[in-house]
Amino acid sequence: MSNRSAVIIGYDSVSPLGTDLEMQWKRAVKGESGIGHLTRFPLPENFPVHIAGEVDPIDHLSYPFLSMREQAKWTSPIFRYALLTVQRALEKSGIDITPDISSRVAVTYSSAIGGLDAVLKADRRLISKNAMPHPFTNPNACINMVGGNISILIGSTGPITSTITACATGLTSIIMGSMLLEAGKADIAICGAADFALVEPIVAGFAAMNGAFVHKDNEEEEDPSKASRPFSLNRRGFVISEGAGCIVIATKEFARSNGISFDVEIAGYGMTSDAHHFVAPNLDTIKMCMLKAIQDAKITPEMIDTVNAHATSTRTGDKVEFNALKDVFGDRIPPVTANKSLIGHAMGASSAIETVFTVKGMIENRVLPTINYCYDPSIDMDCVPDDARSLLQEYVLKNAFGFGGCNSCVVFHRTG
Repeated sequence: MSNRSAVIIGYDSVSPLGTDLEMQWKRAVKGESGIGHLTRFPLPENFPVHIAGEVDPIDHLSYPFLSMREQAKWTSPIFRYALLTVQRALEKSGIDITPDISSRVAVTYSSAIGGLDAVLKADRRLISKNAMPHPFTNPNACINMVGGNISILIGSTGPITSTITACATGLTSIIMGSMLLEAGKADIAICGAADFALVEPIVAGFAAMNGAFVHKDNEEEEDPSKASRPFSLNRRGFVISEGAGCIVIATKEFARSNGISFDVEIAGYGMTSDAHHFVAPNLDTIKMCMLKAIQDAKITPEMIDTVNAHATSTRTGDKVEFNALKDVFGDRIPPVTANKSLIGHAMGASSAIETVFTVKGMIENRVLPTINYCYDPSIDMDCVPDDARSLLQEYVLKNAFGFGGCNSCVVFHRTG
């Protein structure tokens, strides 16, 4: 690999499994679900969605961006959770963004949904009270302001961009950061995504388009922890959740010259567009995306040890991903884990959180389980059901696919 290829030097996440990474990891290894009852807003009568993956509050933590003054300005939760993951990921990396390196630090951290909750509050305020919006309403709604606030927090003055590819946003952010490093435009990139989509019209909208798991009339309430079931025969839509994940990458040259250790590098990546349908996935271009990532890593499909799947629990999406895996790997599909069975679908943040889990699993030789799994004969592969598995992983393929046909795949390589 080139000295300008990207290595992972820090990472952190918050998810429905917890706000501390080690706690999230322990719960994930045990196969615990982070899904519970939806409490973010009062449920109107006959509201179709009753469950969600909610993240715990972090107001008690002692960071400047969590002060009452800052939270009064930045009301949307995407900002405080994004900044928390960035702060902690940088702390773990050991990097201090000093003025002499600040212009070589890029920010590609983004969001798929952004601060739409702030716009909703402003609209309701206008209608009910004929009152002007909160003065920070528009800045809260600007998706690029996530990266802007990160840049302000850490003092980075290098390239900044907010790549939005729907549910693939987190992984695409990592790819864009890698591109900037390879092009010599930066030495470090702050990548990731934050999404908090549990607001009424968004949740109802996903239900209206038959994407989200909904409660059926005359059906006994199901245990929320059993509802997210990727690749399963009885899957019936994704569970909407929230969260954030940060991945700090640097060129191999920068890491080595500054004595920064690393265990995982970005070996290759692929991006494709379906040019097919606004939500329905396209087999050919998804398969192409996986192959591009593998070819870019200069390896063969047989060298992939595990796959961290997109796997949202929709009937069509999971089947198309399986068909693509079968086309790429033939009858030797490696073990495939679906982290959304544990944490639900946090929109663009999902692939960032799942990348954190992927990297941690590679370092600890552990593959997280796909819980709630019920064998589907039309999806005949090893989904690592129920229990975590000890496995040495040199190469892992991570998939992420978004509305609009936005596909991103990355191959991670264990270097240590």
